[in-house]
Amino acid sequence: MDMVKWAEKLMSMDEQSWSRHANPWSVYSRFSFMPLLSLAIWSREWVGYYCLVFILLCVLWVWLNPRLFSPPKDHNNWASKGTFGERLYLDRANQSLPAHHLVMAKALQWGAAIGLVFFIYGLWVLDIWVVILGNVWVMVFKAWFVDRMVWLYQDVKANKQ
Repeated sequence: MDMVKWAEKLMSMDEQSWSRHANPWSVYSRFSFMPLLSLAIWSREWVGYYCLVFILLCVLWVWLNPRLFSPPKDHNNWASKGTFGERLYLDRANQSLPAHHLVMAKALQWGAAIGLVFFIYGLWVLDIWVVILGNVWVMVFKAWFVDRMVWLYQDVKANKQ
C-alpha cells in the first residue's frame, strides 16, 4: 500500500490545492497535526466523547491546510521543492524516476509507520512519553521524506535540462 498516494486521494488534492500547498507556511504548519491530534485524542480523559469534536477539527485542519495559503511567490525553498518532488513521486507510474529515490521513499514511509505504532499505543495507555516518542518519530521521518522529495525534484529537474 502506498500511504502517500492513499493520503492524496483522501485529501482530494487538485492543481490549485497542490499549488497552494507549495507555500512554505502550508508545509511547516502541517507539522502541528500530530501534536494537535495527540491532544485531541488524549482529551477523551477530560471530556469523554466530546473529544470527537476535537479530533474532527484536527482532520478538518489537515484537509483545509493546503487550501488556506496562497501559492508561493518564490519556489526556491525547501518546502516548495519538497511539494514538487512529492507530486513527481505520486506520478511515478507515469514516468521514470531514479530507483534510489523510490526505494528510500518507501523505507521512510515504513519508518513513519513504525512511529505510528508508538503513537497509537501511547495514546491507548495514556503514556505521555510514548506519545511524544511517536510524535517525534513520525515527524522526523516525515521531514526526512520531504527532504528526499526535494532531492528527487532537483535530480529530475537537472536531468531535464
